[in-house]
Amino acid sequence: MSRARLAQLHGVATSYSPSPGRTVDVPEDTVVAVLAALGVDASTPRAVRAALAEHEQDAQQRLLPPTVVLREGARLSPARLPAGSALRVVTEDGRTLECDGSPGGEPDIGGGRWVDTGPATPGTAPRCVVASPEYAQYADDAPPCDPPRQTPQGPRPPIGHPRALPLGVHTLHARTADGRSASAHLIVAPHRLPAPPERGHGFLVQLYSLLSARSWGMGDLGDLAELAAWSGRTFGTDFVQVNPLHAAVPGRAGAPTDPSPYRPSSRRFPDPVHLRIEEIPEFACLTGPDRDRAGQLAAEAAALRDAVLQRGELIDRDAVWDVKRRALELLHTVPLGPGRRAAYCDFLADRGRALEDHATWCALAEMHGPDWRSWPAALQDPRSAATARARGGLLDRIDFHSRLAWLTDCQLAAAQCSARASGMRIGLVHDLAVGVHPSGADAWAQQGAFAPGMSVGAPPDAFSPRGQDWGLPPWRPDALRATGHAPYRELLRALLRHAGALRIDHVMGLFRLWWVPQGCEPAQGTYVRYDAEAMLGVLALEAHRAGAVVIGEDLGTVEPGVREALADRGVLGTSVLWFERDWARPDGDGSPRAEPLEPGRWRSGCLATATTHDLPSTAARLTGGHVTLRHRLGLLTRPLAVEQREAAAETAEWLALFARLGLLPEGPDDEEAAVKAVHRFLLRTPAQLVGVWLPDTVGDRRPQNLPGTWDQYPNWRLPVADAAGRPVSLEELATSPRLHALMTEIRRSGRVRSP
Repeated sequence: MSRARLAQLHGVATSYSPSPGRTVDVPEDTVVAVLAALGVDASTPRAVRAALAEHEQDAQQRLLPPTVVLREGARLSPARLPAGSALRVVTEDGRTLECDGSPGGEPDIGGGRWVDTGPATPGTAPRCVVASPEYAQYADDAPPCDPPRQTPQGPRPPIGHPRALPLGVHTLHARTADGRSASAHLIVAPHRLPAPPERGHGFLVQLYSLLSARSWGMGDLGDLAELAAWSGRTFGTDFVQVNPLHAAVPGRAGAPTDPSPYRPSSRRFPDPVHLRIEEIPEFACLTGPDRDRAGQLAAEAAALRDAVLQRGELIDRDAVWDVKRRALELLHTVPLGPGRRAAYCDFLADRGRALEDHATWCALAEMHGPDWRSWPAALQDPRSAATARARGGLLDRIDFHSRLAWLTDCQLAAAQCSARASGMRIGLVHDLAVGVHPSGADAWAQQGAFAPGMSVGAPPDAFSPRGQDWGLPPWRPDALRATGHAPYRELLRALLRHAGALRIDHVMGLFRLWWVPQGCEPAQGTYVRYDAEAMLGVLALEAHRAGAVVIGEDLGTVEPGVREALADRGVLGTSVLWFERDWARPDGDGSPRAEPLEPGRWRSGCLATATTHDLPSTAARLTGGHVTLRHRLGLLTRPLAVEQREAAAETAEWLALFARLGLLPEGPDDEEAAVKAVHRFLLRTPAQLVGVWLPDTVGDRRPQNLPGTWDQYPNWRLPVADAAGRPVSLEELATSPRLHALMTEIRRSGRVRSP
């Protein structure tokens, strides 16, 4: 019982309910291992008693929690602050606000009257107060607290004027009447995130799969800008949602790069493999032999492009990067002009230590391999003297990788500008993966923020009877609290730099994640809770500053109350047509399958779509091709005939509903017409956003990723293709009669912006 109490205090579940009325107990060894990863010894009854006593003592002595989260205008009174305590806030822009009284005389952070008494220290910025030992070096020589990207609060009131607490990440100071004092991070967040300007529609695409006549073997940021400009002007689209563009862990000899965009090296920086080389200004400055060399590299890239588009070969990311890397090294010898140099220096200053760490990891990985855990022991610590010496000897390579991050940032900005210039009201929708690769740059640079020996996954369910282990180390909730959720804030700010919206993969992870101890089966894991109010508050604050919409991927098993909490803060959900059934009204014959949900009963706060990158394309589902594919790969758990019968029955139910609603006048036997009917239906729902899977516009049969496979299926390596499997370039997409017919229906059926 004591161990269960200790686990509860640290947010570690000792049991969970995979379905109503069923409870599964977590193995004790798992609870002990997870607590150990959180720095808590629960290995013996004596250790448990000591840990409980330490927690109790800390709770009694602490005046403030490490981080206080407050919704704008709300009242919050820290429980352990006695009446008469003085409160002072140093804002992120350097002002000092003194509390000038609270209702009832109790210390009230949100309800008090705050008076601006001027700069915290004249001529200096405030310093971050950090409680975590691993960040102790920030105590005296810390960089300034994160400055606001915008000033949504409007003009600053004059000094001495009462005001409400401004939005932002501040430092809260408290002093009791008997002289005790404490400090905490204070996050003041908006109640809700920005909403889409109006109802809109747009394309969903995996960028690597979108090749054009100018691609170097895979889709790039130039292709993204072209797609946005064309679709916005031609079809009145409001957004283009792409896969995570995070930096990947590079491959090594005999081991190719992991092609999954959901297991990145860093989520804080995009991957330069997405660069359009010819659009880097220094490319035009090449002369003589360097110009000839660039031409040879362009010819190699053309061969890679033709291999995919003309011969139907798979996208070879490593070959693409090899050619681009050599071209980028050539461009690195070209001096930057004064204006470009100034812009680059601004980028270096803005991204600071995060960029230095990332570029240092990249340079060290070139020498010692991409898994930092196998490096010499002294280099495994990013703050060691050995790492500092190595950094000094690798300045040119560190500058090279820093410049690649800047160049990629520039082209991302250009793509978003192209989208907005086309009339899009949102523009680019970036995707945030749920975690990072354990051997990558973020895991190396932020070791104190990640739980050692743990991996994120999912418990057993109907789709994965053995559970899932995604191989991604989870953030420690206690480390996030101790730093004012600084790693999370930094990550969101980086992703929202050039985005009109952000999709969060497995958004349920803002509430809890399934931790699997190293060496255990996924089913032997347990849930660990996060401070959802803080996670949502930080998300609301950063989205507000960027003016960005947020879409949560909330498919699969979702804990009760999570969707409601997300909706309350304005986070849109994700609704996939085939999963939207009326579970409140099961079939009368006792079948577990419920009827398709009528369009008027869908939630409005969502992105509605027909499929995702992990699901069958619409054409495959309509024809049953997804069942045949899984049978061919040995993934079915029941006889093929049974699976085909069930899939056909589900599809027939939807087609019957489309026909009853008058959305399928062409009849059920026309596949292209049925795809149109699917999207007519989606536009009949109240969903605020409707997404069109770009491969669906040309009848592509293949999923981009088939969960449960590794080398059995070419995940993340397929170009957009037509119904016959022939690759279709961006130029061909722009002239495709089938695509134009579908988008004409969408424009005619929905309340969408006129191009």
